[in-house]
Amino acid sequence: MSQASDQLRQSPLTEITDDCAALSRGAAILGSGGGGDPYIGRLLAESAVRDHGPVPVTALEEVPDDAVVVAVAMMGAPTVMLEKLPSAEQFAAAVRALAAYRHITPTHIVCIEIGGVNSTSPIVAAAELGLPVVDADGMGRAFPEIQMVLPTLYGYSAAPMSVADEKGNQLIVDTIDNTWAERLSRTAVVEMGCSAITAQYALSGAELKKSFVPGGLSLCIRLGTAIERARAKNRDPVVAVADVLGGRILGAGKVIDIERRTTAGFARGLAHIASTDGVGDIELSFQNEHLMVTRNGSVETTAPDLIIVLDTETGEPITTEALRYGQRVRVVTAPADPRWHSPRAHRLAGPEYFHYDSAPIRFDGTEAA
Repeated sequence: MSQASDQLRQSPLTEITDDCAALSRGAAILGSGGGGDPYIGRLLAESAVRDHGPVPVTALEEVPDDAVVVAVAMMGAPTVMLEKLPSAEQFAAAVRALAAYRHITPTHIVCIEIGGVNSTSPIVAAAELGLPVVDADGMGRAFPEIQMVLPTLYGYSAAPMSVADEKGNQLIVDTIDNTWAERLSRTAVVEMGCSAITAQYALSGAELKKSFVPGGLSLCIRLGTAIERARAKNRDPVVAVADVLGGRILGAGKVIDIERRTTAGFARGLAHIASTDGVGDIELSFQNEHLMVTRNGSVETTAPDLIIVLDTETGEPITTEALRYGQRVRVVTAPADPRWHSPRAHRLAGPEYFHYDSAPIRFDGTEAA
């Protein structure tokens, strides 16, 4: 960790109060373009804290081994959420439906991914249910499918899981593996209007500590704070983000073309960025999240490492659904949790799974082992 990022260390996060702006900004960065609109997530979390009071936060290592921890998330196409907002009641409803089916009493709520709205969804559920949220997540970034989490690599099941929509419909999905959980629940979510709230991966504290990434909420706040501080001191906020993450700035340019479509419950597309720094044009391939970046036709980085698009001047993260013609952006790549770089993990969430003709390429441009 560099000296600059070390200076941004905070005392242990013990509750969510007025941190939602920095948290949602940082979550949009770690979301690698996906995870849903961070502004919507911020509003939902702020409303929940305002209505129910501060939400206690438990560090991953402090979760009791016999705890019952439920992950809460929005599932669907982020583009749909721009017009179809979730209700605050959906989050707690999904947890209650799963708890009733499993005959369990949840003790903690956790993020399954630390990206976009899915970093704040658990806060909404925890506030409504009067439970603490764990400072951790299941992947250290965002990915588009249910099985694409580290618990899958440890053999833990997403199902039984619940799905709840804004109309009051609730569904329990119980499947033979996590891939089938994705397939069947995705079909239901499409019928629900391409976005819904899920409760999934009900784990013990011991299982959680083995398979989750610690410190996700804290890192989000640290990233959001780094941008604010850099701007206040007239420093480069994009450099600040790259520094905190130990990443690199790949290039800068102007968005000249976007190909985007919502199909099968995903936002898929390409973004073309004309270079303004003389190092070459960039093309981004995404499915909810950015999954591959090429420059002058050569692959520079692929999932599972992070590909992040930031506004050139402000450093604000730009999600895939918010990319627009004419935006001036810089692309940052950063390392994923090391557990994502194994042959099995690459098969789960690497470029081949998404039908890209590329080996996994790390954030620094080297081919993954």
